[in-house]
Amino acid sequence: MAGDMAVEGAGRATQYKGRTTFAVIMIAFVAASGGLLFGYDNGSTGGIITMRNFQETFFYNDQLLQLLTSSLFLSGAVAALVGMVTSKKLGRRFTMVTAGAAFIIGTVLIATSSAMAQLVVGRLVQGVGVGFATQATPLYLSEMAPYNLRGALNILFQLAVTIGILVAQLINYGVKDIYPWGWRLAMALGGIPGVLLFVGALCLPDTPNSSSVASKVLQRIRGTKDVVVELEDIVDAVNVSRTIKNPWFTILRRRYRPQLVISILIPTFQQWIGINAIIFYAPQLFATTGSGGDAALLNTVIIGVVNVVSTVVAILVVDRFGRKFLLIQGGIQLVLCEFIVGILIAVSLGVAGTGSMTGHIANATIAFICIYIAGFAWSWGPLGWLVPSEIQPLETRAAGTAINTFTNLLMTFVIGQTFLSMLCAMKFGVFFFFGGIGLIAILFAILLVPETRQVPIEEIEETVVHRHW
Repeated sequence: MAGDMAVEGAGRATQYKGRTTFAVIMIAFVAASGGLLFGYDNGSTGGIITMRNFQETFFYNDQLLQLLTSSLFLSGAVAALVGMVTSKKLGRRFTMVTAGAAFIIGTVLIATSSAMAQLVVGRLVQGVGVGFATQATPLYLSEMAPYNLRGALNILFQLAVTIGILVAQLINYGVKDIYPWGWRLAMALGGIPGVLLFVGALCLPDTPNSSSVASKVLQRIRGTKDVVVELEDIVDAVNVSRTIKNPWFTILRRRYRPQLVISILIPTFQQWIGINAIIFYAPQLFATTGSGGDAALLNTVIIGVVNVVSTVVAILVVDRFGRKFLLIQGGIQLVLCEFIVGILIAVSLGVAGTGSMTGHIANATIAFICIYIAGFAWSWGPLGWLVPSEIQPLETRAAGTAINTFTNLLMTFVIGQTFLSMLCAMKFGVFFFFGGIGLIAILFAILLVPETRQVPIEEIEETVVHRHW
């Protein structure tokens, strides 16, 4: 069955032969283009809705603006569940190809639209692409990566997300004065990641349907003909997986309670510590510090650069310091920055929000937002995708990954749909709200998240997850 044979089974991974081949690197980079697609969309919308030519074409209020931002994530959440089925039945490659095609179609609808209804429909179609990509891409990378490089290669997905965000922010800044079609150009360029994913996924090896094909794929990506041990483990794992009739019922069993809880709570905390509130609405947020339109977009580019650089740091340290340590350290950094930003805004603007910021306080606020972005980029950002994908045994992997992706996109939808209203109602208090949730996230990481660093993926359940819980 397509989608079953790419995952290692029983625990002899230290005997696996192979090296980091060009094929592995290309698989990681091409598959991670799904992250580029996701990131470009996240980074583009907030800047586009501030452009004069967009505002003149589409008069909006806060609710319509929030709907435009968040509608993609609603359809994406549903598509993530459908993507679970296609990943298992039709293969990871098919799901990624479909993701690229859907994103291209949605981009065309948006870039050519002259009515809000067509914009929203385009966003919904793009959401199908995002849901499929975020479901299949981390799963594909987890299965294809050598176990000792799994963390770093998986974080390439998050690095691609951050690069996509930065590219979108740079394009927004570059086309802001192109009147009257600058916003259309920014939207249209978002189709490029979709094309990369569509074409690149066609070139990837798919999950094989027979042991002979699996042997050839392993030899290619491991760079050695001695793949007997790993192939035997794959065959054993597939035989076990075929006894699992329904992964949804399986993951609800008490034995898999840790996987279910982690797959729900990690993406929930990842979103409710406030990251996408900042990414989506950074120009509007920077405007509250007194930055004008151009300065607000430029500050948004700065946080995009910080995001990319800090994600590179994550690639370098995730397999050295471990997942659990980074979740805790990053969580502390996030909470401190949110509390400090809340205090700075409260002192400057007052409870009523009628005050003004001095230059020094505005610069300090922007600096702490950048430190916040850095903390997220080397902790809860990449690990929010990595940990839930690698703790799943084969029999729950499709369902667990789908639940993680669905929860992430659903919570992103809720944040996108409510943040501007929350900011208007709570003002500086919204940062204390997100910081309070961050404190709960830190406790969760300390008490309930196991350390999976350098543990072969097929050994994690028995040797780490159940021992920890």
